[in-house]
Amino acid sequence: MNVLKIRSASLVVAAAVLAPFPTMADAVPGKPAAKDTARDGQHDFDFEIGRWKTTVSRLQRPLTGSTSWVELEGTTVVRKLLDGRANVAELDIAGASGRIQGVSLRLYEAGSRQWSLNFASLAAGTLSPPTIGHFSNGRGEFYGNETLDGKPVAVRFVIACATADECRFEQAFSADGGKSWELNWVATDTRIKE
Repeated sequence: MNVLKIRSASLVVAAAVLAPFPTMADAVPGKPAAKDTARDGQHDFDFEIGRWKTTVSRLQRPLTGSTSWVELEGTTVVRKLLDGRANVAELDIAGASGRIQGVSLRLYEAGSRQWSLNFASLAAGTLSPPTIGHFSNGRGEFYGNETLDGKPVAVRFVIACATADECRFEQAFSADGGKSWELNWVATDTRIKE
C-alpha cells in the first residue's frame, strides 16, 4: 500500500472518530437542529446532582390508543462524573404494576455542545438508543429513535424545573416522524433534603 492510500485511510478514520454526536435534526426528520452554540453546556445537569423522590405516571401501551396509566414511586440518585461532563442517574420506582430499576448515563460532547442520554433498565440489561439534545433557557430537549413492538418510533424527552428542588421529565413517542407526539412517561422529582 502506498503512502497516499495510508494517509487517505488515516484521514477517513480520524474524521469518523472526531465526528460529533448526531443532532436533533438527525434524530427526527424535518425537525431543525436548535442548539445554542454560544454557550458551553457541560454543567447543565449539575442542578440534578443529589437524591430525589420520584413519582412517575406511565402510559401502559403507548401508540395503541390506550388511555390506561399506572403510577410508580421511588427514588432517583444522580452522581456527577468527570467534572460534570457526564453523570449517572439511578432510578428505582415501584407500584401496583411492578418495579422499574434502571440507570441513565448522560454524556456531554463538547464539539456539538450536546448531551446524549442513554438509559438501561436492569430487566433488559442493555442500553437503549440515545436521545440527543441540549438545554436552552433552563429547558432540556432531547430527540432520538427507538423501536416499539418492532416498529420505528421517534422519541422526545423534555426536562423542565419549576424550582431548584422540583423537576419534571416527560417522554413522548411519535409514529409519524415527529408530526404528532403521544406523551407516555411523566416523572416529577422532588429533592430529598439531607
